[in-house]
Amino acid sequence: MKDKLTSLEWKWIIYDIGNSAFILLCTTIIPIYFNSISSSAGVKESTYLTSWSYATSIATIIVAVLGPILGTLADYKDQKKKYFFTSALLGALGLACFWIPGNWKIFLVLYVFAKVFYSLSLVFYDSMLNDVTTDARMDNVSSIGYALGYIGSCVPFIISLVLVLMGPSFGLSTFHAMIIAFVLNALWWICFTIPIAKSYQQKSYIKKQEHVVTQTFSRLYHSLKNAKKDKKIFLFLLAFFFYIDGVYTIIDVSTAYGTSLGLDTTGLLLALLMTQIVAFPASLIFGKLSKKVDSAKLIKVAILAYFCIAAFAIQLDQQWEFWLLAFAVGCFQGGIQSLSRSYFAKIIPDASSGEYFGLFDVCGKGASFLGTFLIGFVTQVTGHQNLGVAAISVLFLVGYFIFSKVAKMD
Repeated sequence: MKDKLTSLEWKWIIYDIGNSAFILLCTTIIPIYFNSISSSAGVKESTYLTSWSYATSIATIIVAVLGPILGTLADYKDQKKKYFFTSALLGALGLACFWIPGNWKIFLVLYVFAKVFYSLSLVFYDSMLNDVTTDARMDNVSSIGYALGYIGSCVPFIISLVLVLMGPSFGLSTFHAMIIAFVLNALWWICFTIPIAKSYQQKSYIKKQEHVVTQTFSRLYHSLKNAKKDKKIFLFLLAFFFYIDGVYTIIDVSTAYGTSLGLDTTGLLLALLMTQIVAFPASLIFGKLSKKVDSAKLIKVAILAYFCIAAFAIQLDQQWEFWLLAFAVGCFQGGIQSLSRSYFAKIIPDASSGEYFGLFDVCGKGASFLGTFLIGFVTQVTGHQNLGVAAISVLFLVGYFIFSKVAKMD
């Protein structure tokens, strides 16, 4: 009975099922769709990858700026739910409108809009973890969230994939199939947002004061100072900045990278579907292992595994190699994300979880501009996509070295 999830924990967990549909599309079908728009406009393959990488970098830089500020505002009484639901709603609305732009540059603007609000919704969602469960259950609850997110997002993805690949055979054009896919995934996202948005009550909060804007920036400034003073929090955020940057870069550009190398797009999509399926049991295994093995040790294992994945990707040029890479990512993706989230939640003050998770997101999704920028820049300068990937492996080494110092403080 100790391991039985509460109703509130379940409602929090299933938001991962909803939002994961968007990020799965962003790493599979959407880059291919964007490639078709840009190719029809005469854009080169190398320019396509560079543009996609830069757009992702812009989205993450915006989140890096807004995340801590809005996260701090959300810590005031009864505000977190409002910020969370508004962000999720705007992100889903942007996704539902992806089919509208015919111009590839306008499409990128809409993509940045949707990705910004997706990422902001996670700032508030992650910070809810302190209110929906206890420290002892955090690792398991966080891992189950990622696990169900991976397997649950496969449902709208498979439907979308069937529509896109087989639609023409029963009279449905690719364009109309994409309209249905975008709207379907947006509705899926919203449906799994409503339960936690209705039931969540903000237990830990900061009392609102007269000069809200001034106080918000003051609190954010003090949080940055406190994070720097608290060596464990500071070093964790620094380590997280590097290793999770590599993780999110691999997630963001995997399909775009494979497409730019000329690999079969259907094979790429099926390989990434396999990643989701493998990630489901792998995430649960990491959650179970965290009860017996120190979560810091598990995070270190996952970082090293990702270093090997990035090193292997440098020479990737065959379809079977992409499948092997996708399988390896599935084994460690959920574990490194879920355990990092719960590890951080345990070392920060509950009442300031929003502002601290704002910083967490800066060092996470907000920091992934570095990897995507490096890939885009190196590819643009050299004309070789593989060289851009080489920089990612270094990020994991730096992250591992710093996190090893954090682990010694436990």
